[in-house]
Amino acid sequence: MPSIHLPRNWRIPEKDVTPEQVYLDRRRFLRAVGAAGMGLLAPWSLDKTSIGVADAADAASTELAKVFPAKRNTKFAVQDREMTREDIAARYNNFYEFTEEKTLVATLARNLKTRPWKVEVTGLVRNPRTFDIDDLLHEFAHEERIYRFRCVEAWAMVVPWAGFPFSELVRKVEPRAEARYVRMWTFLNPEWAPNQKNSDYPWPYFEGLTLAEAMNELTLLATGIYGHELPPQHGAPLRLVVPWKYGFKSIKSIVKMEFTDRQPSTFWNQLAPTEYDFYANVNPKVPHPRWSQASERLIGTRERAPTTLFNGYEASVAGLYKKP
Repeated sequence: MPSIHLPRNWRIPEKDVTPEQVYLDRRRFLRAVGAAGMGLLAPWSLDKTSIGVADAADAASTELAKVFPAKRNTKFAVQDREMTREDIAARYNNFYEFTEEKTLVATLARNLKTRPWKVEVTGLVRNPRTFDIDDLLHEFAHEERIYRFRCVEAWAMVVPWAGFPFSELVRKVEPRAEARYVRMWTFLNPEWAPNQKNSDYPWPYFEGLTLAEAMNELTLLATGIYGHELPPQHGAPLRLVVPWKYGFKSIKSIVKMEFTDRQPSTFWNQLAPTEYDFYANVNPKVPHPRWSQASERLIGTRERAPTTLFNGYEASVAGLYKKP
């Protein structure tokens, strides 16, 4: 394993983790999980302010009301699991720019300013553009899709995202024939995001997909969740959702995309290449070097469930990885 330095507060005592024997080897979970156990049982809350959604008096609220709630596309549904409650999903987040403690993300991320917000699209495209976030909201038809969400840390949720297919943006900018990959970056602003002052990480966060993955019908650029705009802790105002991959691939708060002919470096693969590969496809038969991926913990319940190949989306994506 290469020599890398990761912050000590990455780790927690195992006594703080959900007490299930198959999960006791999970040594690198965040400190907040133990405290989260009580919080996750809190009653459902429809108070949008309490879950980090902008106040209804926000200047953009009238325009947002034209987009959210988006019409549900029933083709993308989860039949075998209940949807994760919104108050649970809103308070159990990984967003390392702000903190490594899940239950603090929603509070610290309130500093994220999502207006104005620009998304630059450049590289090997015929029509490079810089989109204003409100242009993206109105230029692309939005829909709601219910997806499984699977973290590399072996926990899972079921989430109703709202957004538009990544393929629509790809077609708009017209990649050149030599383009094979899309690289993406999030913002860099330590005044908003205190953990970006941590030099152990190569900020800003960056990720990438093959062009074929970006064009897959499942790949979504999300601007909303649970019938309203994304709150900051979920990656406002624009994030990637690739439901057959581990969650760290779904980069949050995107500010730039570049189409390229070379496989790009990615944040976690650069930090720990033996633990996090470029593709990061969910596979129960390939363990993380320090814990099993054979099962997953369903957030908001005490259930464990078997992990499914490609997170249950094998029929839609397996063809992307067949060798010629």
